[in-house]
Amino acid sequence: MPWYRITYLPAVLNDLHATELPMAQRLLDKTKWLASNAINLRHNPMHPDLPGLIQYAVADWRILYSIDREDHVVAIHRICPRRELYRRNTIQTD
Repeated sequence: MPWYRITYLPAVLNDLHATELPMAQRLLDKTKWLASNAINLRHNPMHPDLPGLIQYAVADWRILYSIDREDHVVAIHRICPRRELYRRNTIQTD
């Protein structure tokens, strides 16, 4: 069973500064859990307009990520409150 590395896009740092420390730690822990369980989870696409992007719910927050199965990488794109998920310019896939 291959291990998956985890990477964070730069926007994630700003996302985590927007929350209180206990929730930020919980969200970081959950990203590590996602990477360590990437093979065992079902990853449903978030939306047809966002190919390859997946969301995972943690309380009122959403972790937006993608998986590169060839390189065994889970890339965290954003961590944002659910209410901000569909606001314009929330999601960057670069």
